[in-house]
Amino acid sequence: MSKRDYYEVLGVSKDASPEELKKAYRKLARQYHPDVNKASDAEDKFKEAKEAYDVLGDDQKRATYDQYGHVDPNQGMGGGFNGGDFGGFGDIFDMFFGGGGGRRNPNAPQRGNDLQYTMTIEFKEAVFGKELDITIPRTENCDTCSGSGAKPGTKPDTCSVCHGTGQQEVAQNTPFGRVVNRRACSACGGAGKIIKHKCTNCNGAGKVKKQRTIHIKIPAGVDDGAQLRVSGEGESGTRGGPSGDLYVVIRVKSHEFFEREGDDIYCEVPLTFAQVALGDEIEIPTLTEKVKLKIPAGTQTGTYFRLKGKGVPHLRGYGQGDQHVKVTVVTPTNMTDEQKSLLRQLASLNGENTHEQQGSMFARFKKALFGE
Repeated sequence: MSKRDYYEVLGVSKDASPEELKKAYRKLARQYHPDVNKASDAEDKFKEAKEAYDVLGDDQKRATYDQYGHVDPNQGMGGGFNGGDFGGFGDIFDMFFGGGGGRRNPNAPQRGNDLQYTMTIEFKEAVFGKELDITIPRTENCDTCSGSGAKPGTKPDTCSVCHGTGQQEVAQNTPFGRVVNRRACSACGGAGKIIKHKCTNCNGAGKVKKQRTIHIKIPAGVDDGAQLRVSGEGESGTRGGPSGDLYVVIRVKSHEFFEREGDDIYCEVPLTFAQVALGDEIEIPTLTEKVKLKIPAGTQTGTYFRLKGKGVPHLRGYGQGDQHVKVTVVTPTNMTDEQKSLLRQLASLNGENTHEQQGSMFARFKKALFGE
């Protein structure tokens, strides 16, 4: 199945800015992350969005993608055709051409696997950053045999069947003649070595499961769905190969008062009719302190006020976002007779007649709907 266009995956135009790309990716990451979305296709959509952003979020990769699409120009004609890309064709190529070209040396160093760890932090911990220790299970080289799999004092022997190549030649008679096909050695499993005296700690595997404690620094301003790479803290490599990396996926808890959009903070403050009509000065909680906010007389419900620099620190760079305060007018309930009387007096002083206004509004609605 062909891949979807990366711009289509993120739902942005081809001239989208880096900020637009980042915003679109964060939205999809929050929507489809497997820890949040349990739909059967959520993980695939999450990976698809990440792959798209990994390419479009990098200027050089994006330029290459814009020019060549999903085909890597460095792979050669036809997008890098090779036997491994087409399943059964690999066997046919091995049969007719020996299968020896480009085979990996079984004794060469191999990089360890990458690991992923998902952690949940508080809203303010994401804003201001945090340092903590996490414990992860991972596969490491056995300390007893240093990863060789052989009992201390012994060492693996070179496989007598494949002579250390890890491959075994199998002759086959075909309609085209006798063909030699190469396969992983049946004696050593492609390792090129035979362990006669196995390490008792790892039983010859050379690897053991361990709990590893790692110190993590979460930078200030990190957002939900962010991924931190800890170099070299994945699983150990084989035969002296480097370790993989650890990827820490950040999940951020919601806050009871604040909401976050990028580096800006939003909150909603209820006010009485008297406060917005006459004006007032109120205290507003921010991420770090309480500040005074002046409400001008005649402020309408739904009005936003901006507190500059009271948002989230920029993850890369200096400065902070802003805090946006939305005011809403709370309609009083369970009023006393005296309060109702005072409101009627106020309406009368303003020349308001609620019954007349209601009748006038109904008449306008009826005319618009029925032409009467």
